Amino acid sequence: MRTLAALRAARRAPLLQVAKSAAATIAAWLIAGWLVPGHLPVFAAIAALLVVQPSVNQSLAKAVERSIGVIAGVVIAVLLTLALGGLSWVVLLSVVVAMVVAWSFKATPGTANQVAISAMLVLALGSSSPDYAVDRILETLIGAVIGFVVNIAVVPPVLVAPVRRDLALLGAELAGSLDRLADALPAESTPERLQELMLEARLLRPMKDAAEAALTAGEESLTLNPRGASHRAELAAMRELLDRLSPIVTQVIGMTRAYVDHYDGGLPAEPAVAPIAEQLRRAGHDVRLAVQTAEIQPEPAALTSVIPALTSPLEIRPPASGHWVLIGSLSEDLRRIRGELRDEV
Repeated sequence: MRTLAALRAARRAPLLQVAKSAAATIAAWLIAGWLVPGHLPVFAAIAALLVVQPSVNQSLAKAVERSIGVIAGVVIAVLLTLALGGLSWVVLLSVVVAMVVAWSFKATPGTANQVAISAMLVLALGSSSPDYAVDRILETLIGAVIGFVVNIAVVPPVLVAPVRRDLALLGAELAGSLDRLADALPAESTPERLQELMLEARLLRPMKDAAEAALTAGEESLTLNPRGASHRAELAAMRELLDRLSPIVTQVIGMTRAYVDHYDGGLPAEPAVAPIAEQLRRAGHDVRLAVQTAEIQPEPAALTSVIPALTSPLEIRPPASGHWVLIGSLSEDLRRIRGELRDEV
């Protein structure tokens, strides 16, 4: 089952992406076969298929990688054939030589594999004469150009929606974690409830990582994208929001850990607990407000005032009991959260 799961992606590729790949492959086959007659345009079709990527920037990188790899592989195949003849073991030797050459130039794994595959295909599919080599290089360049043109001309992808979704989920869960901690502080907790609270807080880190990955993919999707100009300001605002929320994620996990580690039955009676709980609820409100201000709605049912709730710093007296370590830790983390939300850091 694990092997089968490794073969499946978390999400299907958009159907439009599949259609673009098919169209580019067919176009490359027909055009390259017309411009470079004599052999089946396999190199052109493979190049077009590989070049159509989820973003225009990735398409350009793949086009360059594919072209350089084919040129190097074809040159290696031709030189080995001229030197050693057309023996069958030369095919294996060409793969080894291609991998060594790619390694010596510190080529990326994709480029290194492309050099080796191209050298092997040239020797396996046909003659390795200079004319044949030039035709295969031209064929590859035609396929790469067609794949890039198709990807940039037919609705180039703009990956903004996944960023909005992941930031909304992060903001909702972050505010919820603040509210849960506020509810737990003045109440008695069982060991099971403490562990549950800690597990829920730890979920924030993978959610933050998912939002960061989505934002990076969104920014990359705008590079060289003719549709990107109208979305750059929106993604810049989302980047600013994530930069504000990321430290708060760290603070909330730390606050929850401190509460779980230092909890005892006398904590709810501590006079400083109620003001801290109130500030946590206010911080949760302001997290939702920050997400909504960025036009990212975390929860349709969440009604949030447009007025920030963290209006003044928390001031408490020194705790009268032995909880001064926990109270001090929570107070300092609240100060940092307030600074992030009110741009005072």
